[in-house]
Amino acid sequence: MSVDASVEPRGSRLDDWWSRQMSTPARRRLWYWGGPILVTLIAAVLRFWNLGHPQQIVFDETYYVKDAWTLIHNGHESRWPEGADADFAAGDTNLYLDDPSYVVHPPLGKWMIGLGMAAFGAGDAFWWRATTALAGTLAVFLMTLIGRRLFASTALAVTAGLLFAVDGNAIVMSRVALLDNWVMLFALLGFWFVLLDRAQAERALDARLAEAWASGRDPHYGPALWARPWVVAAGVAFGAATAVKWSGLWFLAAFGIYLVAVDIVARRRARVPFWLTGGLLKQAPVTFVLLVPVAAVVYLASWTGWLTTDGGYYRHWAEEAGNAATGLFAWVPGPLQSLWHYHVSAYDYHVGVHSEHPWQSNPLTWLFMIRPTNMHYADDSASGLVSSIIEVGNPIIWWAAAAASLYLVYRFARYREWQAGVILVGLAAGYLPWLGYLDRTVFQFYSIAFEPYLVLALVFVLGLIAGRPSDERWVRTRGLAVVAVFLAVVLLVSVFFFPIWTGVPISPTFRQLHFWLPSWG
Repeated sequence: MSVDASVEPRGSRLDDWWSRQMSTPARRRLWYWGGPILVTLIAAVLRFWNLGHPQQIVFDETYYVKDAWTLIHNGHESRWPEGADADFAAGDTNLYLDDPSYVVHPPLGKWMIGLGMAAFGAGDAFWWRATTALAGTLAVFLMTLIGRRLFASTALAVTAGLLFAVDGNAIVMSRVALLDNWVMLFALLGFWFVLLDRAQAERALDARLAEAWASGRDPHYGPALWARPWVVAAGVAFGAATAVKWSGLWFLAAFGIYLVAVDIVARRRARVPFWLTGGLLKQAPVTFVLLVPVAAVVYLASWTGWLTTDGGYYRHWAEEAGNAATGLFAWVPGPLQSLWHYHVSAYDYHVGVHSEHPWQSNPLTWLFMIRPTNMHYADDSASGLVSSIIEVGNPIIWWAAAAASLYLVYRFARYREWQAGVILVGLAAGYLPWLGYLDRTVFQFYSIAFEPYLVLALVFVLGLIAGRPSDERWVRTRGLAVVAVFLAVVLLVSVFFFPIWTGVPISPTFRQLHFWLPSWG
């Protein structure tokens, strides 16, 4: 039988080789789970190696580590004497005072930070940071699951996990005991649940409609779907994100709107007669009930320590003369009135933060990593070496991801690809609200909350560049080569930057070589 020589070969030689390697179900299962596990292990090494260095409180750990320790012991945050950081790092961890501390973030992130210290003590900085490092490691595995759901490709899923595993912003924010890594993890978990619900709800809608039409009934507005456990799970996750920092509320709002929009589109595609009315007036209230009250309960539960103890800041505010509510809200229990007053006070504080800080950054510059935060600097005069912990991302990843995100806006407008749309929802939820606070004192490291969506945008574009095994051979080969070179450069740059992400002692000259932009130094 003759072969037409004019037919252009499809795919690359790498595709041919990979197809042979994946020829058995056992090998496919190994790659299906082995690839994600491998990049998760890489992430774990980069986050846990030498985690206890430096054995001192760095940057805003001064708030969250000590607050976590007093939460464990008192159920609420307590004040510390001046200069307690050095004593705490030296092992004298019980210097906290009886007076409550005024804090402006909810307690859940500090409870999570405190888990390692509760189990193993606060004498070693490793345990201040261990749970935060674990959160960053789990997020990498979660990225692979999300990537596979979005792109239907284990290779692209592993690529997403790898890029997040080796990026400096993600590494640094996993190695310091701050709150933002927990916002990122819980919001990412909620994103995962939303993706799971999307598929489950579409199947349920089709089944209910088929049943209605088979029985001769006109579905009119379509059914109200109550059996949506992934929406409830998303409510738990987004509630937890909000219970770490109030910025988590934007993820709840954005993905709540997204769920309603997806339901409307699904009804339209299923030819439900009154698809818009059914989506807005029949399904949207159900989705709200499954999502928002659940998140509210999780948020309120995070304040259990404050509510069940007597020493928290403003704990007895409603009991003071003239403070208790009268009239319509007089029935609200005193502790909840006090908690509401606390929230009003904390909000006023947040919107009024305008004090200058040497490492503050304008949110307009965050996508391009213009002003990263220097969290630690030490100069050893004896050796002539210096050490830094600078929250600067891998510039190849960040600058490419910023460009990819802008391209996704066009891509979604042009082709209406749902993957581009949902990635942009996550990015918008984590980033756009900050553009309303350009005059506030804010920092580049807040970007960790939306970095996963930047990475997913980049992987989306890398997938387009790589092409498919069905593409013409020269197209596929060239695309794979471009992606391979890009990933190789990313890994080399991460190796180069790793010392200033982890506080490794280096020469001042070598440190200076890492300042690719003047604003980094």
